[in-house]
Amino acid sequence: MKTPTLSRYLGINIGASSISTVELQKCDEQITILSNKTVAHHGNPRKIIEEIFRGEIPDKIVVTGRKFRKLLNITSIPEPEAVELAAEYLQLDTDIIISAGGENFIIYLLDKNRKISKCMTGNKCASGTGEFFLQQIKRMDLSVEEAIDIDDEGAAYKISGRCSVFCKSDCTHALNKGISKSNVISGLCRMMANKIIELTSHISCERAVIIGGVTRNKKILKTLHEHFNELIVPDQSAYFEALGAALYSTKNQVSEIDINSLFRKEHVSFTF
Repeated sequence: MKTPTLSRYLGINIGASSISTVELQKCDEQITILSNKTVAHHGNPRKIIEEIFRGEIPDKIVVTGRKFRKLLNITSIPEPEAVELAAEYLQLDTDIIISAGGENFIIYLLDKNRKISKCMTGNKCASGTGEFFLQQIKRMDLSVEEAIDIDDEGAAYKISGRCSVFCKSDCTHALNKGISKSNVISGLCRMMANKIIELTSHISCERAVIIGGVTRNKKILKTLHEHFNELIVPDQSAYFEALGAALYSTKNQVSEIDINSLFRKEHVSFTF
C-alpha cells in the first residue's frame, strides 16, 4: 500500500496593523487547515516576520499583503488573487466580499463565475478604518474587548465621517460634554459601518461576505446585518488573505527560502 504524501504550506498576510499566518497540510489532494495566527505588528512587521521563521519551516511559503510583501525574498501574490482563492476553497456563494481592515475598506465585486471582476476602495481618509477605531478607544483607556462588549446606553452619538480630524474632534467634544463612552463608541461603529454601506450603495448585492479584523466588532456587524439581506462572516475572516496565499502555494511553484536573506535591501513606509 502506497504511503500518503504529506506536505505543509504556509500563507502569510502582512496588513497595515497585523500579520496573519495559516499553515495547511496536503495529503494527496486533501487540504486541511492545521493552524492560524494573527499578531499585531505595531508598525514593525519585520520583527514578526523574523519570529515566524525561527521555527520549523514548511515545504512552501507564499506571502500577500500591500507594500511590505515586495520587500521579502519570498514568492508573493496580490491580495485580490489571495481573496479569490480563499473564496473558491470555502465555496462562498456571494455577490461581494468586503475587506475591512486597519488601513482601508475594499469591496471585491464577483462575476457570475465567482471571480473578482472589480475592486472598489474607500477614500484615503482614515476616519472609517480599523486603525482609527483603535486609536480612539485607546484615548478612552479601553481595550478592543472592552470597547466592543460595552453595553449601549441610549442612542449612538453622531460622529462625523467626513475626515479624521472632524471625527476625532467630535469624539473629544462628546466626552468632554459628559456623553458616555458607550454612546461615543456606538457612534464610531455606526459611522464606520455607514462608510461601508456608502461604498456599496451604487452596486446591486443581495448577499455579502465580510472579512478582516473589523469583523471582531459586533457593533459594526449589527448595523451591516440590518442593511444587507444576508451578511456572511466566515470563520476564517481574520486570516482570509493568508489562507489564499497558502492555497496558492499548494498548486504552484514557489521560490526556495533562504533564512539569511529574507529581506531585500529596499525601503518602504506604510500610509499613516
